[in-house]
Amino acid sequence: MTDIFSELKWRGLIHQTTADDTLQDWLNSASRTVYAGFDPTADSLHVGSLLPLMMLRRFQKSGHRPIAIVGGATGMIGDPSGKSAERNLLSEEQLQANITGIEAQMREILDFESGDISAVLVNNNDWMKEFSYTAFLRDVGKNFPVNVMLGKDSVKSRLGSDAGLSYTEFSYMLLQAYDFVHLNQKYDCELQIGGSDQWGNVTAGIDLGRRMLSKQLYGITCPLLTKSDGAKMGKTESGAIWLSPERTSPYEFYQYWIRVDDEDVGMCLRFLTELSQEEIKALDDARATAPHERASQKQLAESLTRLIHGQSGLDKALQATAILFGAEIENLSDAELQQIFADVPSVTLEAGRLDGGIGIVDALVEAGLAKSKGEARRTVDGGGGYVNNHRVDSVDRTLTRADLASETVIVLRSGKKKYALVKFSA
Repeated sequence: MTDIFSELKWRGLIHQTTADDTLQDWLNSASRTVYAGFDPTADSLHVGSLLPLMMLRRFQKSGHRPIAIVGGATGMIGDPSGKSAERNLLSEEQLQANITGIEAQMREILDFESGDISAVLVNNNDWMKEFSYTAFLRDVGKNFPVNVMLGKDSVKSRLGSDAGLSYTEFSYMLLQAYDFVHLNQKYDCELQIGGSDQWGNVTAGIDLGRRMLSKQLYGITCPLLTKSDGAKMGKTESGAIWLSPERTSPYEFYQYWIRVDDEDVGMCLRFLTELSQEEIKALDDARATAPHERASQKQLAESLTRLIHGQSGLDKALQATAILFGAEIENLSDAELQQIFADVPSVTLEAGRLDGGIGIVDALVEAGLAKSKGEARRTVDGGGGYVNNHRVDSVDRTLTRADLASETVIVLRSGKKKYALVKFSA
């Protein structure tokens, strides 16, 4: 068992803790059981969920047992922490579909076959559904002083807003706090981890454990994954960066991390990768002396893409990236090509034209890469015409079905960076 507290500390992953003076010794004295909760509002986790999931992974690799809770019960309500308005409530059917989707992702990151420290995945609806309303109030609610609940930041911020706070959301704290009590009773779980916005919920669970069980429970919160300007990481103009390849392709996932600013990449390396302190220090030094090489971003993108999408996903992402720098285009799907060239103009032609062959000069004009046939001829004669990143040697070159780079697409290029997709309809 290794010193997980020191590991988290040098990585900057400790924001707040309970029992500050004794927590490190307590963690190092025996294998502990630790849990984190995940909100099943979609059928995939996103980048924001990656930080607590990696925290659980770090605890497990240090000899502790991780529990991941998927909030089937709490997900029906929605956590008011950090929210300015009440969430739309999800149906049981949608929640179950979401839980099924994110379960597979958790199993790729946590080890469920490690004996005494095997990860456990639970759904809090499995125990909450056994409660009647009156039984929950009698057994759990009586242990919650209302003045303590009103003092939580997540409650105070909403009570003072125009949106207010519904009784349903106000009750969320009780449900999550009881999760800690239940996990302690069933799994001897003594530590909860979460983002810094979860401090009120974490301490509520610790307080409930003291009142109901007369036990000392512990909590650690980590910083939120935010950029240097304060904005949340994992957001783009097109939406969130998801862990599911169906929602965010391995190429898009890789590209997000390769574009991280120098001001943020050091934090990402510490928070999200398993690189050693020495390796990260070397990348910090390289970033200071040769920032143009973007060694930190490349290492970050490769490490995270391999972790989430496996080596095959990383290989696809690297292939797609190389294509943008002129590598040969072949053996890709329409979807993959359209992801790589998402911002490239396209034209749709009838597929039957390929049977007779389409002259490269006509193709360049129709694709918008040349204003006239004369310009297209000059481009080809000057060595600037490409089909699927292969240079065209003659103005007499024709495009046929053999030139399709995917099911229905041929990629044309003029010069070094001017691309167009030619799509062929049936």
